[in-house]
Amino acid sequence: MAKAKPITSIESYGIYSHWDAKDKDLPQITEFTTDVPAQLDIEFGFIVNIKKAKGQKIKFCVYHPDIPDEDGEIMPPFEGEQYVKTNDWQFYLGDTIWAPVDNKVGIWRMTIELNGHIIADKSFNLLKEAEGTATEFWKHRGY
Repeated sequence: MAKAKPITSIESYGIYSHWDAKDKDLPQITEFTTDVPAQLDIEFGFIVNIKKAKGQKIKFCVYHPDIPDEDGEIMPPFEGEQYVKTNDWQFYLGDTIWAPVDNKVGIWRMTIELNGHIIADKSFNLLKEAEGTATEFWKHRGY
């Protein structure tokens, strides 16, 4: 008998409420968007739903713009693994902005793999606020 094929979908993406990785509850979506203002502590990412994959391992990766570490070396992408906990499981993959904000501007890509295949892939454009009353963020969004 063939094993059931996992079913995956991105449930939400964009800006979320503050999230604590130790908390059982996932963050709440506050705005569906791929354009994110580069502000301290803003939480962004996506929630994926994975069905029929209990016990299988996902691999996730956050590719960020060329952010230097304390020694000026470009930081590698953030990678990790997690086992699917139930047969109808939700997983949050996200990040937040830390100081200094200026070097966090650009495209952030987040991916999740299962069985060697990318099952979720979302890119976010972090936009710097410009001086004055209007921002690049709002201009980019057509306002």
